[in-house]
Amino acid sequence: MPLPSESSFEHHSTEVIRNLLDRWRADAGGTYQSWFLWEERIKNFRSIRRGIEAVVAEIEAGRFGNTYKGSSLETVIGSIVEQRQIFKGADHAFLWKPKLRIPDIYESPENQRAFGRFLDTCHGCQHEHQVITAIRTLDAHKVKGLGPAAANPLYFLHPTLVPPFNTAIVKGYNLLTGANVKLGRWEEYLAMRQGVLALNIRFRDLLSNDLGAIAGFLFDLGMGRYELPPPADDAAALARWRQDLETIRSDGARQAKLQAEAREADLTHTDVQGWLRDLGKALGFRVWIASNDRGRAYNGGRLGDGCLDQLPPSITACGAEETIKLIDVLWLESAGERVSAAFEVEHSTSIYSGIVRMLDLALGLPDHLAGAYFLVAPDDREGSVRAQFARPAFSRVKELDLRFLPYTELDQHRSQMARFGTGLKAVQAISKSLR
Repeated sequence: MPLPSESSFEHHSTEVIRNLLDRWRADAGGTYQSWFLWEERIKNFRSIRRGIEAVVAEIEAGRFGNTYKGSSLETVIGSIVEQRQIFKGADHAFLWKPKLRIPDIYESPENQRAFGRFLDTCHGCQHEHQVITAIRTLDAHKVKGLGPAAANPLYFLHPTLVPPFNTAIVKGYNLLTGANVKLGRWEEYLAMRQGVLALNIRFRDLLSNDLGAIAGFLFDLGMGRYELPPPADDAAALARWRQDLETIRSDGARQAKLQAEAREADLTHTDVQGWLRDLGKALGFRVWIASNDRGRAYNGGRLGDGCLDQLPPSITACGAEETIKLIDVLWLESAGERVSAAFEVEHSTSIYSGIVRMLDLALGLPDHLAGAYFLVAPDDREGSVRAQFARPAFSRVKELDLRFLPYTELDQHRSQMARFGTGLKAVQAISKSLR
């Protein structure tokens, strides 16, 4: 399949496509604002990578099993699915379909090992040609039912090399370029990838080196959120189209509701971080707020006000600094460099990601904490937290004595703990062990 050339866009001038991209970037309900700039997107990259490592390790050890449900693969794909609407349905390709006997990585050990080698190779490589070679090697195995949907986890390994893949992205690409990419075949995906790279170069100033941006744009086109530009020689149609870009045509009320819910979730997350910040300071701890949350507005100031500006040298030298810096709240000893407690606030985002960050902290600083890891979440998420924690993929973190701290208990008791409490005893008393 040839790459898209200038003739591929002959009906859509560069100017009108740039207008469309400008509108997309400004649209609060489009993927650029709602997903690509979403701070949790970046926080989840490392946890998804760790999940891929777990899948590879289980396959190599012969412990992967013969079902998707409850597997390490379900855990990591589940984290991808939670990445907002753009990845909704990403798990469908991996669900076992008994009548079709696909994808054949559950009943064929050899196909399973090929899939594991594919993930392992892509996890360890650095260059484009290595990724492409790994894809072609997997394709040569002809694993039934395992097509380009496997590119989605690869995006989280190599966001500048591998664009995400789903039906809407393909449809948007075909609409924009006039191509005829079909689903299900790696050769088709690789041809589309080349076209996506060409598009990204052409409009780089409005997109990003991270291919998630252009994938989000194509997704919104494929979902029908925007109409494509009319032929460049139809001045009247172009004028109507430009005027129409000033409004959101697709389900405006629903989008407004989703935006309000997203803002509420962010505010609630920030509020709970603020509670933990103030409680930690009242109990005599020095407090660290996640590096990407420090500037959030809170209580007339910033969430990071009065907190540590940088982590102590013993933490920055442990090898897991980049992950530890993203833990929502850390309490450190008033004197010294030891971490006394770690808190991940999981209002609506992936529980998996928070657990992985806790694991990185424990492995990087094994002498710092003992029974002081807390997942802080709404009361009704306790069942979800326990279900995640019970998965085989998290067997390594059982020894942490990770604890569930419900919002209601924290909110009801934080003032009294701040006035009369010392140390961690009171916080441990209102939390529940997940063992």
